[in-house]
Amino acid sequence: MSEQPKKVGMNLDAFKASRSEDRKLCEFPIPVQELCERYEALFTAAVNDVLREMQLTHQTLPNNILPLKDEMKVAGPIFTIKGAKSLLVKDEMKERAKMLESIPRNHVVVWDTSGDDESAQWGEVMTMASKRRGCRGAIVDGGVRDTDRVLPQEFPVFVKYRSSNGMLGRFRISGWQVPVRIGEVDVFPGDVVFGDIDGAIIIPRAIAYDVLIRAEEIVASENELIEWVKSGMSTEDIVAKGGYF
Repeated sequence: MSEQPKKVGMNLDAFKASRSEDRKLCEFPIPVQELCERYEALFTAAVNDVLREMQLTHQTLPNNILPLKDEMKVAGPIFTIKGAKSLLVKDEMKERAKMLESIPRNHVVVWDTSGDDESAQWGEVMTMASKRRGCRGAIVDGGVRDTDRVLPQEFPVFVKYRSSNGMLGRFRISGWQVPVRIGEVDVFPGDVVFGDIDGAIIIPRAIAYDVLIRAEEIVASENELIEWVKSGMSTEDIVAKGGYF
C-alpha cells in the first residue's frame, strides 16, 4: 500500500475562510429592524458588560471615535469600507457611487481609514445618499466635513475629527464589505455595531441576539439597583443583594 504524499507548506484553508468576505451569515431570530431598535433602547455600557461576561474584552472601537451630537445613537449590521491615503484620482467618483449603491437597508457604515488623520471621509452628500439607501448611520475612523449640513439631517455620524479637507487627491477607497481592523477590534461585514455617547462597540453576528437579550436583563436589574440607592439602602446591603457599583 503506497503512502499518501505529505502536504507541503501551511494548511491555511480554515484561516482563509475565517477572513473571507464571502462568509455565510447566520440569520437573526427577529427582524433586523427590531434588533436595531432594541439595541438603540439600551446603552453601550450594558452591552460591554455582557461581552465581558463572554470573555470578549476587546470589542470597543478607539475611544476618540465619538458622535457628532451627544444624543446620537445607532445600531445595526455592519457595512464595512476600507481606504487609505492616496494621491490617485482615477475613477474615484465611480467607485464611491458603486460603494454607496451597495449599502443594504438598516445597515451601519463602519469605515476603516488605515489611521488617516487628514481627510474628511464623510460629508453632506454622503449622508444624503446613504439615507436614501436606508442606511442607519456611519462610524468613521476618520473625519467629517460639511458638519453644519450633516447635523440637520438627523443621521448618526461618529468620527475622530472635523476637517474641510475632501478625500479627492488625498484619500481613496480600496474596497468595501471586506474584513477590517480598527484599533484592537476585528470587524466583519454583517457583525453588529452599537454606538452612543460613550463610543461604539462591535458585537459578533453569531452572538448578537444572545447579547441583546442579556443586555436587556442587565438594564432591568440596574433599574432595580437604582431604586435601592434612591430608597437609602446602604452600599453594603446593596452588594449583599447582588448589586454593584
